[in-house]
Amino acid sequence: MSEQTPIDIETILGLLPHRYPFLLVDRVLEYHLDAPPRIRALKNVTMNEPFFQGHFPGHPVMPGVLILEAMAQAAGCLAHLAREAEQAEEQLYYLVKIDKARFNRVVVPGDQLIFEVEQKRLMRGMGLYTATTLVDGKTASSAEILCAARPASAK
Repeated sequence: MSEQTPIDIETILGLLPHRYPFLLVDRVLEYHLDAPPRIRALKNVTMNEPFFQGHFPGHPVMPGVLILEAMAQAAGCLAHLAREAEQAEEQLYYLVKIDKARFNRVVVPGDQLIFEVEQKRLMRGMGLYTATTLVDGKTASSAEILCAARPASAK
């Protein structure tokens, strides 16, 4: 399937089970379901984020674990879009493992995070993704993410 653009927050709410304050993807800029499946998504980081109250007062920095979670949510969007294209049964995607996580710069209010996620392979109901977060065109973080698909009815 060729390039698809963009996906707004209302559609993302239909793809992901996350809700405020834990939904960390604001928009899908583009996605491709042909090999290799990939997605570009974004999150606008504002001072209104609840985690900035305690991380850190007077020096707000987005927690690295939330950046990883946001990359995993972008991967989840890609997985759901691929599932819909295949008309497969509804599933939930659980974060199983993070490897090779690197943080190259701090993320602060006013930054716009661009997530570039590519599916490397599918195996036994799990997807392996490489993810990079860009701020102003420069790498802010990267990781390999493993997610497991489970039927939504088996919550």
